Order: sequence, then structure tokens, then C-alpha cells
Amino acid sequence: MSEPNVPEDIDDLVVHMADVGVRRGGNKLLDGVNWSVELDERWVILGGNGAGKTTLLRMAAAELHPSNGSVHLLGEKLGKVDVFELRPRIGFCSAATANRFPVEEKVLDVVVSAGYAVMGRWREEYESLDTGRAQELLAGLGVGHLADREFGTLSEGERKRTLIARALMTDPELLLLDEPAAGLDLGGREDLVARLSELALDPDAPATILVTHHVEEIPPGFTHLMLLSAGAVVAQGLLDDVLTSENLSATFGQQLRLERSGDRFFARRA
Repeated sequence: MSEPNVPEDIDDLVVHMADVGVRRGGNKLLDGVNWSVELDERWVILGGNGAGKTTLLRMAAAELHPSNGSVHLLGEKLGKVDVFELRPRIGFCSAATANRFPVEEKVLDVVVSAGYAVMGRWREEYESLDTGRAQELLAGLGVGHLADREFGTLSEGERKRTLIARALMTDPELLLLDEPAAGLDLGGREDLVARLSELALDPDAPATILVTHHVEEIPPGFTHLMLLSAGAVVAQGLLDDVLTSENLSATFGQQLRLERSGDRFFARRA
């Protein structure tokens, strides 16, 4: 007998959330979230501070369980699966990750050590195939020349790209990016957006979910959008349908005007 609220094609869904809520200390961080992500989709989660974006992403990373409702990741239900077996199938990149590496760690080791899910290379051995893949990922993100540099000497943008390479190292089925452009200057942001666009347009890339505060940071090639406000979904669906001035205004609680230039977006107060 099938489980209620679970679609028959659950094995084809990377993420499935049904009536999900998260409460902490009497506060609702998320409420009534229904959401599905398919294998070939690239999602943007957009909202202001405190909207629940990172909470949602942490559930998608199997780092957090819902207070109510059900969450299925890669066909497995949270609460009924060993998350330590599930997490290696998910690439997760966040600012918090960067602070967990020794500053003297070599950039190549930051990436290659994802294979053992450790932060800080110790005595584990890696094959040339592993180091070669790490080099290839770093090069693809424009930081291949930094492989022998110490992680602590990198700029913010270089760190972000290194951590994305690490998140891709295990060839994940799901890639999660938590505000990858936060803290970058204009040049760094534009470089990262261009590289994420290349990744999004690659048919062999994993399903991807990117969290951001700003429409300017949405890379071309992303297909879907969820707008969050105060823990609730304002709108979700195909990006071109959902990303409107009206929906942005409802999400951020003020009149905003959305503008588009080619395949990039800009917003300002109306």
C-alpha cells in the first residue's frame, strides 16, 4: 500500500516535500510547503532574510528533519533512511562550510577530501583518478591554477568556486548552493554567475537548487523558481511564469519593478 501524499513516480523525483513545516522555539520557520524537484530541473529559491530559504535547503541536504509533513530525497524518506548513506549523494555548498577547513589546507585537498566526507586531509590515500577529477573541477570553475595554494589565502570568490568544486567531487545526484554569490564584488559575482550558468546548461549536471536574495544573481539556464516569505511559499513553478513584479512585491512586502535584459533580471523599488 502506498504512503499518503507520496506520488507514484517518487523514485523519479530528486526532492519531494508534502505539507512540510519546521518549528523552533514556538516560531514557524516553514509552514505548509509542498514542493517537487525533478532530475533535469534547476531551481532558484528567492526571498528576504528570515524567509526560510536556508531551512528549506538544509532539509534538502538531509541535515534537518521537518516538524510535520514528509520529505523524500532521492527516493528515500527522511526519518526512515540512514542520512549518513544519503548525504554523500548530495553536494552541499554553503558559507558555513568554508569556516570548517584548516586555513593551511591546500585547495586541491579541500576538493579531493570530499570523497571521504572529511574536512581537513589527514592520512587517507587518494588515487590519481581522484586528484585528476579534482583538478578538472577546479579548472572548470576557473581556479585550477590555485590547486597548490593554501585555502586561507584565497579571496572570497575563489573560496566559493573551490567549495562548489568540492560539492561536485562525488558526482552528486543533487547540488545545493546556499547564497554562493554573497559577499562577492561585482566582478566576482558576474564571473560566478557565468560559471553557474554553464553548469546549469550542462545536461549531465545534477539537479540543482540555488538560494539567493537577489534576482541579479539568477544564472541563465535555471528553469524554476520558488518565492518564499515568512516561511510560506508565495509562488513556485517555471521561472518565466513566477518571476513577475507582482510576485516579487508580495514576497518582499513593497512595490518592486522587475526588469529584464536578455536572460538576466534586475529589480528596483517602484
